[in-house]
Amino acid sequence: YLARKFFYLWAKMTFGQVLPSKARSFYDQKILQKTFGQWKEWWAVCRERKLSLRAESHYRDFLCHWIFRAWRAYVCQQQGRRNKHWVAESHAKKQKLLRSWQCWLVYVDVQRTKHGMQSVALAFRERSSLRVSWAVWRRQHYQKHTGHKMNILALQHWAQSLQFRAWLQWRELYIYSQNEKQKETRAVTHHRHWELRRCLGAWLGYLSLHRVKKHQNELAQELHRGQTLRRCFSNWRLLLECRRRIHARQKDLEKQAALWAVFAHWKHYVLCVEESQQCELAEEHYRLHLLVLQKFWNRWKCRL
Repeated sequence: YLARKFFYLWAKMTFGQVLPSKARSFYDQKILQKTFGQWKEWWAVCRERKLSLRAESHYRDFLCHWIFRAWRAYVCQQQGRRNKHWVAESHAKKQKLLRSWQCWLVYVDVQRTKHGMQSVALAFRERSSLRVSWAVWRRQHYQKHTGHKMNILALQHWAQSLQFRAWLQWRELYIYSQNEKQKETRAVTHHRHWELRRCLGAWLGYLSLHRVKKHQNELAQELHRGQTLRRCFSNWRLLLECRRRIHARQKDLEKQAALWAVFAHWKHYVLCVEESQQCELAEEHYRLHLLVLQKFWNRWKCRL
């Protein structure tokens, strides 16, 4: 109770009618109102300006902190000067008292031979007055020393409370930023999984379509082979029945050989076309994959 009383007296003598706690609370309220207004405007304009507002708020808090430290150093320096001035004044009083005491001793030694009893009475009277003055000075010095200690304790308590409040604000901001980062990472992971699932579905569709085309090509080749075998068998039977048409049949066989060469050439051309289509599909798939990777890379760089 005494410490709080002297701290309020010291605060009124130093700052006036407005106490630092009231000024600090008013300043914190104004800072919070201004910060909330800026945050509300930022949320209405664009979500991307959140980082800049945080940086400005942090820079403002950092400047306030440094201004308060400079003010506290100035107050401590002024308090040290006042303490040094008080010590110098007390030392000067002691020196003056010592000089007067020495002069009085010289005077007593000179007047001792003439005024014995009177000098003893005067000496007793002076001792009693000095004892009373010494007791008063010691009591005042103890009160000043106690007040100085109480001022130091009050400043330490105020600094600790300010640091604790700043730590609480920093912890709330850190928890909020961590939650935002976790949400962003979850969204990016979900979008990546969705893109991968879509690419996998497209690739599976392409694979099934390629398998169907391959099966159709195999069926066509088997059908063509069967037709060719049946045609050869009928030609062989006609050769056994009509020996007289050997020359004509040879011409037919030559025509069939030419047709077979054309069919082989056409088959080679079809296979080449299918390979080129497969290569084009593979290149398109690779290009889409590169586009997806570039999209995610640009988005990651923007997030960073």
